[in-house]
Amino acid sequence: MLSGDVVGMWGVALSDGVYRIEFAHGTTTGKRVVYVNGQEVVRRDWMFKLVGREAFTVGRARTRACVNIEAVTGFSYEYSLEIDGKSLEKFRHDRAKVTTTWILKVDGEDFRVVLEKDTMDVWCNGQKMDTMGEFVDDGTETNFSVGDHECCIKATSGGRKKSGIVHYLLLDGETMPAL
Repeated sequence: MLSGDVVGMWGVALSDGVYRIEFAHGTTTGKRVVYVNGQEVVRRDWMFKLVGREAFTVGRARTRACVNIEAVTGFSYEYSLEIDGKSLEKFRHDRAKVTTTWILKVDGEDFRVVLEKDTMDVWCNGQKMDTMGEFVDDGTETNFSVGDHECCIKATSGGRKKSGIVHYLLLDGETMPAL
């Protein structure tokens, strides 16, 4: 259970899901606790050094993460999160370049579909999907199913040098908006 000492909260979107990371820091007791989706993953009691780093992993791929604790003035502290050795902002920026995400409502159920553009892996609600890719006249198609529904991610040229390759998700032939 989360304590009243939570001083930092962050949301991290990975291919296998969105993770809520919370950090509790007891500045009088030296306690440090990291929670991922409400589950305690790191606990250190009676730390005499109140600044430093707490390393842990997130998600199925065990992505490296670290909470940094820095003294600002006197007894106030600043907390930041690093993912894969990058600030959370830089990680999110870089991730937006290599992934595309869609949120679908299928048969009354929510699905989060993520395409990893560098590997063409497709994830749906935390599961890596079995896909079949093929080359077509205007690019590529990556086919998979969500329940009884046919899905296809089309990759085509954006038509301009700056836009590069554009990815579309078709659910039963209808284009779905990306996040």
